Amino acid sequence: MPGYVYLTALLPLLLSACTGTPNYEKHGADGALTPQNVAARPQMAVGKQVLWGGIIMKTVNLQDRTQLEVLAFPLGSNEKPNIDAASTGRFVVEKEGFLEPASYAQQRQVTVVGTLAEVLPGSVGESSYNFPLVKAQQLTLWPVFRERGIGSNIHFGIGVGSGGSWGGGVGVGF
Repeated sequence: MPGYVYLTALLPLLLSACTGTPNYEKHGADGALTPQNVAARPQMAVGKQVLWGGIIMKTVNLQDRTQLEVLAFPLGSNEKPNIDAASTGRFVVEKEGFLEPASYAQQRQVTVVGTLAEVLPGSVGESSYNFPLVKAQQLTLWPVFRERGIGSNIHFGIGVGSGGSWGGGVGVGF
């Protein structure tokens, strides 16, 4: 009987460990703001909280902080960037401390909750661009999922062996 009590007590904890979606402190985040409309009218957005995400285009480590240039996409129901949708502009995330550029590499997906601090002038290629700067309070680097190639994952094998007697076999693997 005591085993059931322990299992009952541990089951919610074990199940919560399996959840893959972070909880975001998004109360106060203005869902109507996008990087495009903030870049066009920054005076109306500075100081507001946002929940944005996208694909990292560049990582720059400064003396005491790291900046990520992000190509923004709308967020899905789990707050992960929906990269199949149209981009909503670009922005810069600033996070205190050092972020490893090998981990925060180009094409990795991130979601950030933070405060709009200002708009930084910059460029994309040879075009001028205004980047909204988000001071990160919460930053999620999404795991990379590698898709399997097209085709079957069922494999067949035939083997013959000897060791004083003859034998053979057929194997099926999934």
